[in-house]
Amino acid sequence: MTVFEGRFTEASGLRVAVVVARFNDLVTDKLLSGCLDCLFRHGIDTSPSSSQLDVAWVPGSFEIPLVAQRLAVSGRYQVVITLGAVIRGDTPHFDVVVAEVSKGVAAVARDTGVPVIFGVLTTDTLQQALERAGIKSNLGWNYGLEAIEMGSLMAALPG
Repeated sequence: MTVFEGRFTEASGLRVAVVVARFNDLVTDKLLSGCLDCLFRHGIDTSPSSSQLDVAWVPGSFEIPLVAQRLAVSGRYQVVITLGAVIRGDTPHFDVVVAEVSKGVAAVARDTGVPVIFGVLTTDTLQQALERAGIKSNLGWNYGLEAIEMGSLMAALPG
């Protein structure tokens, strides 16, 4: 029996793209900061001149899948991280955006074979989003860690 697992010590050679939504940037800036901190602490060069990391900003979470797909099919990245925040309001807009971005991100990973980390917060309130982006803990860190694990796992799998 062979067991395949991702490792967190093999991140130094990983090329990562991050797609970040500007809408709700009070939240997404914090997620990006936590994500970059994780990647840096695991050996990825996060400096402005880095050849390992690129960050693409999109207007909102709805636009994330299109840009994630373009980056994934480029062949430059072993993993793509998506960061956004969709906060429930008084209209059904929340449900539409959440459904489309989640289906879109899943389709990108499935269609390209490149792991795409779903880091789009879906919360009922701004307070809940802020708690997940740094007040209590920063899920951006977790998304960075998931990217490292999946990049390493994909490299270890046959084929």
